[in-house]
Amino acid sequence: MTRSNSDTIRSQPWHATSTDDVFSALTTDETGLSSDEADRRLSEYGTNDIHDAERTSVLDLLVTQFRDPLIYLLVVAAILSLGVGFLPGGHPNYTEAAFIVLIIGANGLFGFVQDYQATRSIEALRELASPNGTVVRDSQKQVIDAEQIVPGDLIHLEQGDAVPADARVLDADELRTNESPLTGESTPVEKTTGTVDDNTPLAERHNMVYKNTTVVKGHGRAVVVETGMETEVGGIATQLGEGDDHQTPFQAEVEQLGKQIGGLVVALIVLVVAVQFLFTATDSVAILLVGITLAVAGVPEGLPAVVTFTLALGAREMVDRNALVRRLPVVESLGSVDVIVTDKTGTLTENRMTVTRLYASGSVVDLSDSTVQSGNGVPEGRQIDADGNERSRPGVAPLLRCGALCNNVDRTEDEYRGEPTEIALLRLADEAGIEPTGERIREIQFSSERKRMTVLVDDGELTAYMKGAPEVVLDRCDSILEDGEVHELTDEKRREILDQTTSFAEDALRVLGFASKTIDDPSADPDQIEDKMVFLGLQGMIDPPREEVEEAIADCQSAGIRTVLATGDNLTTAEAVGEQIGLDPEGALTGSDLAEQSDDQLASAVEDVDVFARVTPDHKVRLLNALQDNGHTVVMTGDGVNDAPALTQADVGVAMGERGTDVARQASDMILRDDNFATIRDAIREGRGIFENVRKFVNYLVSTNTGEVLVVFLGVLLGSLLFPAQFSATSEALILTPILILWINLVADTLPALALGADPHADGLMDRPPRPTDEGVINTRVLVSILTIAILLAVVGLGIFFHALDRTGSLLRAQSLLFTFIVVVELIRIQVIRSRYDQTLRSNLWLVGAIGVSLLVHLAVLYTPLHDFFQVVPLAPVEWVWIAVGFVVFLLLNVVVSRLNTRIFGDQT
Repeated sequence: MTRSNSDTIRSQPWHATSTDDVFSALTTDETGLSSDEADRRLSEYGTNDIHDAERTSVLDLLVTQFRDPLIYLLVVAAILSLGVGFLPGGHPNYTEAAFIVLIIGANGLFGFVQDYQATRSIEALRELASPNGTVVRDSQKQVIDAEQIVPGDLIHLEQGDAVPADARVLDADELRTNESPLTGESTPVEKTTGTVDDNTPLAERHNMVYKNTTVVKGHGRAVVVETGMETEVGGIATQLGEGDDHQTPFQAEVEQLGKQIGGLVVALIVLVVAVQFLFTATDSVAILLVGITLAVAGVPEGLPAVVTFTLALGAREMVDRNALVRRLPVVESLGSVDVIVTDKTGTLTENRMTVTRLYASGSVVDLSDSTVQSGNGVPEGRQIDADGNERSRPGVAPLLRCGALCNNVDRTEDEYRGEPTEIALLRLADEAGIEPTGERIREIQFSSERKRMTVLVDDGELTAYMKGAPEVVLDRCDSILEDGEVHELTDEKRREILDQTTSFAEDALRVLGFASKTIDDPSADPDQIEDKMVFLGLQGMIDPPREEVEEAIADCQSAGIRTVLATGDNLTTAEAVGEQIGLDPEGALTGSDLAEQSDDQLASAVEDVDVFARVTPDHKVRLLNALQDNGHTVVMTGDGVNDAPALTQADVGVAMGERGTDVARQASDMILRDDNFATIRDAIREGRGIFENVRKFVNYLVSTNTGEVLVVFLGVLLGSLLFPAQFSATSEALILTPILILWINLVADTLPALALGADPHADGLMDRPPRPTDEGVINTRVLVSILTIAILLAVVGLGIFFHALDRTGSLLRAQSLLFTFIVVVELIRIQVIRSRYDQTLRSNLWLVGAIGVSLLVHLAVLYTPLHDFFQVVPLAPVEWVWIAVGFVVFLLLNVVVSRLNTRIFGDQT
């Protein structure tokens, strides 16, 4: 429902507004709402859910499938096939009309199913809604359905809760939320109560919590300011609903090819009809039949089925490689990709904080090499034994033990629940075999002012364990543990520790310092307990890159595919991760930098900059638009809600299957079931191979149809001149009937073309640069090949036709000879096309079988009672000799022209 006062409410920058002004704008207070007022607001504002965007009806979606020039041409041909029955001397051709309608219906039904599935991307947003929320109603805490929450409600948040709506924080006790699904920031965000600047980016609005994020630590209260579609996630839903339907490059190319073929056929029909009407005595029925025949001959009816089959084969192959394709044309589009824009969290990285570096006993321990597992399950590359000791540094064990004890993570056998930073500390201790035993006596909680946390544990003796910001922990220490012994913490040692802290931070590590000491009185003042501590060391952690990513990016680079990192993380982290995976962090930009640039400046920047940090969903879409405007074919990868608009906008949107949100998966074109960036590389290779196969059968099918058009076009004109009596006086005088052309296009050609879709891929596909954006399936070489084959087919075929007509005087026999000649030539010349790709006939046994089946079916048409249905006659042995001679002439001419083509245009396969 529409909010009556929504403009007033929505004009508020909630993060920059004082608490009192927030209460005033929402007409609420610390006691929350009454039930009656909540019901009134629910009626005014609507439920707190994500609504489906208004979308095309099922009927409109079905009708859209038939809005195509070639479909229009076939519809006209079907109508004319029936309409000739109303003319004097004519009779309706029900068989031809039925064949045409069947083709139209089958193609339209398939397109409808695909498009219907693609429109469902918005529906997953509803599934993300939190089922419950804790609110204050009538001055009492109540747990209600989150859909019933309204602006002005006072909500309580606890660790593990999903935030039910966008809200302004009122109280925060160590409150931290995981906002990575919305912002891409992998580190939990600490929440506070103060105001922030109006222009503060979403990821840095520490006084706000957002719908569909989760509380990972602490608790607090907040007042709801936005619900439903007005939340940040609702805004993303709106963007998805308003997004334009984006054609893949291949879809656009097929559509353009259809328009060109349709335009050419219409022009030829007009020309032939005009010539026959003005310069011959051909009757009106015969002229209409010629028009129908040209229309049927010009449309490659089998092309949609072959394209669908080939893309489906590729999609099935990709499933075996853990890539699930949601839109078939995307399979081919992957082959022309030249830029991958990727998110960081969960895509390039593991989406879990991991300790990668330690500082203890004056030495640094690098834990990043963890490729070899020891017998006890601890990565040997970490160089930590079962006692927690790095091979020559006994100070590691106390450091890890402190991290495990000063920790609030809930742990089960196979799951850690809590703040990611603390999970990382406990996981490392577990890997090293350290068991954090002892009874916790007291906890001195962390706060943003204290920047440290201390716990008192009775583990044989009462010990205080502290962790926090390194400089803060260092200030509370007067000694240091080195090689198992306690020494004085000198100024030189302090400088060394601070230098190491800076070094860790420069590598985008989040650094914590650790200290401990034994105490006597657990009830003492916190300052007394946390004074004169023993410094144990540092632990640096990061969300690390996935092991296979660097190699996958290198493979893509060798294939001419550039990778661009666009993340919601801070600049330092983005630069460090980018450098680790092989990207150039030089000149990295933030979302704010991007927003300040003009379109022309951004168009230039995207060609040179590999790393973008602190980007919002709008920034990602603008970045994609700049790349696409520069002529690039772009893949966008992502896993969060914030990635959905860019996934929809990209030429190919790729979502993560394991870590990805439902929104991202439903907005994507392809889903990586293993979340492996390397799978994109494999998918691109498959796409390139599929493109080669598409080019083969487009050459094969379009050259056939072009040849048929020339046969009908030239045959009618020559027939009117050479045999005026037969070609002017009867409506039966056609070079080929529409039913024969349909048979060639649907059976004789389509079966081998389908088998071409299963051709094995050539070697070295990933050693080539991407296909130029301005180069279509039909490049110069293919176009010349199509025209050459079509002309030779028409010349040799018409030679046989008119020779037979002259020798036998039978139009029916001449049609049968031409019909058989075209079928035989088409079935055998397919290997001529494949030979340009160095493929032998034996490399595709499916093709051998398809050719054999097509020949047998054609013989059945000639030599069984089926010949009466198709209106052809059985051929005599001598007539097969004529076909053989014609085929040899055709083949020799084709080989000569093909070699000339290669010399002139090169190997543009």
